[in-house]
Order: sequence, then C-alpha cells, then structure tokens
Amino acid sequence: MSASTNHLDERTTDSSELLADIMPSAITLAMMLRQKKMAAWLRTEFDGYQDRESAPPYRRDLPGHIVARSPQYGWIPAPVNDQQKGTYGHLDLIEGTKALEKICVNSKKGDGNRILLDKDAMLELQKQINLSAELAINLSREIYCRLLRTVRATIYLWTQELMAKGLEGEHNHYSNEERAQVADLDDPEHFWRRAMEELDNLPVPDVKSAGFFERVFGRAG
Repeated sequence: MSASTNHLDERTTDSSELLADIMPSAITLAMMLRQKKMAAWLRTEFDGYQDRESAPPYRRDLPGHIVARSPQYGWIPAPVNDQQKGTYGHLDLIEGTKALEKICVNSKKGDGNRILLDKDAMLELQKQINLSAELAINLSREIYCRLLRTVRATIYLWTQELMAKGLEGEHNHYSNEERAQVADLDDPEHFWRRAMEELDNLPVPDVKSAGFFERVFGRAG
C-alpha cells in the first residue's frame, strides 16, 4: 500500500473529505513510519476511548445545556442555577470520531445532540430542583465539530512537520533512514496540544452537514 504525506495533508484541509475517511490513511502512514504512539492514538480516536480517564482534555467536560422533558412542550430548559449547571451541565465524549462525525453530518448549524443524564445524576438533580421530569444535556453541534476539528488539525500539523523534514511524495515503503529522520515526531500529545491552542488559526474545515453532500451528489447525478 502506498502513502503520500502530501496527499494526506491536502485532505485535512479539504471540506469535502470526511475525517472518518482520512483517518485510515493516517493510520497506514503512521504504521509505515513505525510511529507506534501516533498509530495508537489515531486508532483510539477512530474507535473511541474506554473511559473518561484515558480520553484527552479536548474530549472531557464539554459544556452543554440541561433540559427537561415537558409532557406539554417537549424538551425545555431545566430550572437550574449556576452551581447545578456547573456540576451537571457538562459531558465527556469518548465515542469514536466516526460516530461523532455522523452526529455533525446529520445536524445543521445551531442544532444540538441531546444525551440523557446518567441515572444517579438525574435522580440527584431531580431531587434538588423538585422535578420528576427526565433530564438531559444538550450539546451543541459546534462542540462536536470543534472536537473533530482538533483531531483533524492534529493530523494536519503532523503531516506539515513530516513534509518539513523531507518526507514528501508517494511511497510504498520508507527506509530505516527516513523513519529515523522523523522518529521524534512520534508524539501525538505534542500535536494535539498544539492543535488545541492553534485551532482557530489553522486551515482545517468544519464538518459539512448532510444537506451539502446531498446537493453536491444531486447535481453530480
């Protein structure tokens, strides 16, 4: 199997490319370069984390809005104070990037994804606000998209550094010398921390909603 750092780099900045389609190529490149840490991080991002503790900070304590299910009006803002919002109004997203990207693709700007509160937390908060209604956290589409852009930006920054060290063009394999040349870049944490800091200044696109793809494929058909 061949791998092109240049092509992978280009795909990270192409809004028509889904992250779920880019990541297998990134995993292949990392394996060809014998970059075990990067390959392991990419695989875990793709498949999902086992628990909160193993997830990076860009996946933890993501802020949302607490909502309550009203029999009459559907889901409405829950009557919570700032302290309750601070305690219960955030979530960890440990699912794989493919599942998270699907949520973004199937929603539009301004939409959110509603996740029921953990059973124990729900009972505790229901007691505090004297409400028996189901409670959930609504995470905005933007929260999901920012997480996905962070992963995408990590790959982008990694490929930029690989190219800066001379690893360009199509390859069916890499020599020991080439692998040694970029061995110090086998550090996913370095790149995702940079991605978190520099995200707003990087040429990494947001996830397009399904409407965009339908229009494109409709015209093509």
